[in-house]
Formats: sequence, structure tokens, C-alpha cells
Amino acid sequence: MQEKERTDGVITEEAQDTSRIPVVALRGLVAFPHMVIDFEIGREESRKAVDAAVEGNRRIMMLAQRDQTVREPKPRDLFRTGVICEVRQVMRGREGTRVLVEGIARAKVQKLYTPDENGYWEADYKPLPTYGKNRSNPIEMQAIVNSVKEEYAAHCRLSRRIPREFAEIVLAEENAPQLFEAIWSNLEIDYHDRQLLLEESSLFLRLTMLYAILVRENEVLKVEMELQSGVQMRIDQSQREMYLREQQRIISEELGEGDSSEPQKLLDRIEKLRAGDEIKEKLRKEAMQLTKMPSGSQEAYVIVNYLETVLSLPWDVYTKEKSDIRKAEELLNKEHYGLKRVKERVLEAMSVHMMQPKLTGQIICLVGPPGVGKTSIAQSVAKALGRNYARVSLGGVRDEAEIRGHRKTYVGAMPGRVIEAMRQAKSMNPLILLDEIDKLSGDYKGDPASALLEVLDSAQNHSFRDHFVEVPFDLSQVMFLTTANNADLIPAPLYDRMDVIELNSYTREEKFHIAKEHLIKKQLKANGLKATQFKLTDAAIYDLIDFYTREAGVRTLERRIASLCRKCARTILTEDIKKVVYTPETVEKALGPHQHTDDFYSKSDTVGIVNGLAWTSVGGVIMPLEVLMMPGKGEIIVTGSLGEVMKESAKLAISYARSVAKKYDINPEMFKDKDIHIHAPEGATPKDGPSAGVTMLTALISALSGTPVRHDIAMTGEITLHGRVLPIGGLVEKSMAAYKHGIRTVLIPAANEPDLAELDETVRNAIHFIPCENVETVLETVLIPPHYDTRLEPLHSEELQKLSLPLTPPARKRKTTGTAQ
Repeated sequence: MQEKERTDGVITEEAQDTSRIPVVALRGLVAFPHMVIDFEIGREESRKAVDAAVEGNRRIMMLAQRDQTVREPKPRDLFRTGVICEVRQVMRGREGTRVLVEGIARAKVQKLYTPDENGYWEADYKPLPTYGKNRSNPIEMQAIVNSVKEEYAAHCRLSRRIPREFAEIVLAEENAPQLFEAIWSNLEIDYHDRQLLLEESSLFLRLTMLYAILVRENEVLKVEMELQSGVQMRIDQSQREMYLREQQRIISEELGEGDSSEPQKLLDRIEKLRAGDEIKEKLRKEAMQLTKMPSGSQEAYVIVNYLETVLSLPWDVYTKEKSDIRKAEELLNKEHYGLKRVKERVLEAMSVHMMQPKLTGQIICLVGPPGVGKTSIAQSVAKALGRNYARVSLGGVRDEAEIRGHRKTYVGAMPGRVIEAMRQAKSMNPLILLDEIDKLSGDYKGDPASALLEVLDSAQNHSFRDHFVEVPFDLSQVMFLTTANNADLIPAPLYDRMDVIELNSYTREEKFHIAKEHLIKKQLKANGLKATQFKLTDAAIYDLIDFYTREAGVRTLERRIASLCRKCARTILTEDIKKVVYTPETVEKALGPHQHTDDFYSKSDTVGIVNGLAWTSVGGVIMPLEVLMMPGKGEIIVTGSLGEVMKESAKLAISYARSVAKKYDINPEMFKDKDIHIHAPEGATPKDGPSAGVTMLTALISALSGTPVRHDIAMTGEITLHGRVLPIGGLVEKSMAAYKHGIRTVLIPAANEPDLAELDETVRNAIHFIPCENVETVLETVLIPPHYDTRLEPLHSEELQKLSLPLTPPARKRKTTGTAQ
């Protein structure tokens, strides 16, 4: 009954006054009936509203702002439920005006007037009861009161900022409205929560909301206490360690053991390290051992070297990767001509990383002859991706410790090359180039290729353990790029972990564009020349390619251009010439006579000579095979530095030729009274591989039957004893060799037909490829029947220029091992 009388009295009293009333907008503060609040006013309209209230009936309405950061609120920025207050005191001073008010009753704004009229906010309002009608039963009310008291008691214990005497008075209160007001006025909660409590008229719902707020605040206080307790424990431990270390330093100085500040510096660096707790604990133990050792001892040097190495690693340091695919593509195209497949694969990797940043394990292996840009494009890829770059040369590495490092206890121990590359890259997500991965070799010290398995396996390299570092290091975010000249020499487990992209020999046109767009500019800068002082005509560039280089890549071509640049610099300084222009004639004067001329191969329809195709480490070449019949005892003579596999191919060819002798009008007695001599020109160059099988067989059948062979056809393929043609490798390089020499028709195994998609479009359009499943197709195509006019005409220079074919073929390097794969 006491609660009801109080509520009704407030409603009756306030219902008599509904005139316009001044309004003050509060920031971060909410008034409540029967509550005295003291606040400072700074806005001019607020001062005027207080002055108007003091001059009138001292009544003023307090409305809270929705956002306390708004300095000049609009009508939409103010809540519509506020409190009618009475101004008790106004204190004006130099620092501002403070106002003391007491809440009387809740009110609802009917209409709000902006300061434009009288210079301050005003409002028409409708009085609201402080507490609405209580519709809950006494049991529910008592239950919520008890719950609120229980949570408030817990709040007092947790906050430790509420006086015990005051808390006891509040908890002894049995009147629900007074309990609510006592807790509400002394509880530090957000003003949005206070506004919600003000707008709610039901006492039961207010208490329920207050209970929920208390529960939430208590949970926050519990977490804060746990955090403070943990921080305090760490501070106490740190102070204890600092005290003990200071004592240790003084004792060390007294014993004459030198300055012990170095271990402390290392410990400080360990604490700042952004690594896991396991790693920090390991390093702390090592540093603490250092404090027990005399300075200058060998053991102390080993530990210091170890700690300096581990601390210099880029723990949790990442570079921001570039995400603009178009700019990356422009950069790759700008710095490298051609290499389309490599660029596409890199851009695909970038796109996938943007879609799925957590994807790991993308390892690309570039396989191709020397000088085609495998190493240089890795730097461009790193720049395009926005990653740091480091290179690890694996050529000639034979010791497993080169990859995994040495145990730190050994004299001169150091980390492996992978960890050293991470130190150089200074980030956890660099691009590391593993150069010449096919040149790895093992010995009694171990197999480095096996050690690389963990490095390149995405399922294991997140915790790579170097023998020197001894703690796990994450390599999962590293993008590995590997290079090789021969994929067959890469160990199978390593090969299985990589996405292999084959780089082919450059065509004549590609070399021309690379020289014109990149090599000349690079050498001009390297030799201190300007573009206005040096000019190399297009015809001269073609001459350099055709007559002064013989390679799959462009390294020799770059050296020839560098030589011309040096000669140009000397000419400018000695002969007072401002510009030197090199034409084919002046190039020959500067570099001497042509160094490479036409290779030997069949240029006319001849008996016993067939143009074969072979693969070498510098690209494809034409490898003619000759067969000569002579009187003898049926012996087989093989010359030309042929390997065991080629010798077996020769035996296969002879056996098959004897089995089909009748079909091709071959006298079987010839195998008894004739010696057969098989020769591969350029005898100083070792040759081996099975793909010369069809070439040998064709030359044998031609020599035995006396049937000439078409000179405008080249071929490659392995044969079986029953005349099947099996697939071979290196088709791209072999096709390039045929293209360079102007051969328009190439016979290939039928199983290699899908590989034609990998050919350069220029080569694919210029050459007619004939797939062959058996040697009968080969022989029917290349052998010229009697009385058959092939009407073959040699290609003229005009036709060669239309097909972008060199007038003379580029030659392969001398003294290079050829492999007829």
C-alpha cells in the first residue's frame, strides 16, 4: 500500500502542470525521480534553459542524448522520455557553471522546440507515473527483490568500491521502489541501460532488468579480477627475477667474472620475441646457462651464437601481399617477354590466395634449358606478389646438413640454407627460389633431396626443425619456386610435390623481342651508354641470333650485345663519334666472321641418310643418321659415340628389317655377306636414348632396299621388336629444332599427339605433324617409291621470312652431351 500511495501522489501532482518547460540535453547522464544529480553545463542553450527555469518555477526537463559525442544535437538526437527536475542550486565560476537538480517525476515529450525561438530547448510534456500499476503477484515481487539483493551483494564484493556500511543499508531495505532507487543511483552502468530503466514503468520489469544488468556487470568484474591477478603474478615474478639477477651481477663483479649484462640483454630480447611459449622457454634455458658460464669461454660463445641466430629469424613477421592481379600481370609482362605458362600459373596462384588466404603448399618447378629466364622470373614473381625474395643455390649440394644445418655443438656449426634464406628474407611469407634442384647429389653424409621433402611438404613444413635451431619453424606460408634443367634428374618424391612447368627454347622471334625490349636496354645501362649513342638494327639483331649464338636461351646473345656496347663506348671516346649504328656488315667487322654455320643434315633425297631429332640440355637439335652397306661378313658397325640404349635400338632395327625384308624387296643374303655401318655425325658428342629407333630403322630399310628418303621430313620415336612406335620425351624442343631448320613435316609417335598443345603457336602452324602408331606408317611416308616424282622444292628466302624461319639454323653448343629421348 505504501508503494501505491507514493506512485499515485506523484501522478496527481504532476498532472496539474503541462505547460511548456525548458529542456537541458545531457551527455552520458540520465536523471531519475527522487535522485539528486550535480553536473556541469557548457553549451549556451543549456545555460539559458537553466536561467529561464530559475526565473520561473525552477522546473526544468532533463533529456539524455542518444549519442554523447554529438556537440550540437538535433531533435532526433534526444530521447523522448526524461525527468522533470527542480533546480536546487546554480554555481557560476571561472571554469564553468555547475547545476544541482533533484528529480521529481518522469515525463514524455509531446512536442520539442528548438533553440531557434528563445535560445534554448523547450518542450510540451505529458507527466508519467514514477511506477506504473503493479501487475505481478507478491511472490514474484519478493523473488525478484531477493535475486537483485543477492547479485548486488556479489557486486559489492567484486567491485570493492562500495562502502560496507552503505551496502548493508541497501541490502536491509525491504521496500521494492526504495531498493531499486538505492541500487540504481549508486551503480556505474552505461547511460543507455539507465535510459531503458527510466522508460520502463513497471517496477517488476525494472527490477528484472536491473538484475540482468547486475549479472552482466558481475561477469565483467570477474574477468577483470582474473586478468589483474594474472598481471600481478607476472609483475611479482618479474620483480623477483630482477632482484636475483642484480644480486648475481654484483656477485659476478666481486668474483671478477666480468659483466653479466649480455645474458640480460638476450633475455630481454627473448621476452620481446613474438614466438610461442615453447620456443621462448627453450631460449630462456639457453640464456640462463650462459649466466653460469665464465665470459669468453668456448661454451659461452656457442650459446651466444645460437641465440643470436634464432633471435634474428623473422618470428611472426609478415609482409603485406599485393592483391591487384592486373598490376601483377602488367609487371610480369613488362619485365619478361614470353613465358606465358609461367605467368598464368603465378597469376592463378595469386587469385587462389586471395580467395583462400589459408591455402598452402603451392610449389612451382620451372624446367627448361639454361638461359631461358627461370631464375630471373622468380625475382619478378616475388615483386609482383609483394613478397621478399631469397635464393638458395642447390647445385653441387651433397651433404644433408646443407639443408637441415649442423648440430650447434660442432665447431663452426651453422643453420641450413633454408633457415639462412629465411633470415635474409626477413619475413615469414617470402618467395624462396631453390635453384638447380636437379643438381642435388648424395654421398655417405646423407641425401639432401630427402631433407628437402619436409621443406616442400605442406603437411609437414609448418613445424620444420633445423638441426642448429632445434625449435620448430613455420615454413607453411613460404612460396617455393624451384628450377631445373632436366626433370628426369629430380628425385621422384620431390617431383611429386611440385607443380612442374616446362619452359621451351626461345624461338628466333622471341629472342629478337627479348633482345630489343630488354637486353639492349640492360647492357646500355651497364656500360654507361645512352639510347642516343647506340643503335642495333633489326637485321643486325637477327644476324647475332643466327650466326653468333647457338643456344636455347639468350645468355650468349646478351654477351654479344655487351661486346658491341663496349666497342661502341671505345669508338665514341677515341674517334669523337656521337652515335654508333650497327648493321649486319658492321657487326661482322666488330665480332669477326660468322661463328656458326649450317649444321650437317640431309638436304636432298638420299639413300641411307635420315634426319632424326634429338634433345639436349640446351634445346633440341637435328641428328641425322647414316647407314652404309659394304661387302663383308654380316657385321654391324656402330660409330658416333652412341650409348648403350642407342646400340640396342640399332639391334632392334636390324632384327625388324630382317623380318620385313621380303616386303621391301631386300635380299636376305645381304645380312650375311654385307657389313652394315651405322653412324651419327659429330662423333665427339656423346649420344644416347631410345627415340632414334624409327630413324635407324628408316635408314636401314633405305640402305638395304636402295630406296631414297625424303629430306624435308624429320622424325623421332622409339620402336618395339614388332614395329610399334612408342612415345618419347622432349617433343617441344625437337619440334623447335625442326622449325629452325625449315623442315615442314615431322613424324611423331601417335601417343605424343596430345603434347602438340604445348607447342608455340608459330611452330604448330608452320609444321605438319604426322602421328604414327607403327613403323609401316613411317616408311610409307618417307621412302620414295621408284618412278615417283616428289617435286620437292627448297624453301626460298622469301618463304623463310614469311614463316619467321632463319636462313641458317642456330647451332647447338659443341662438346655437349646429346640425348635422343
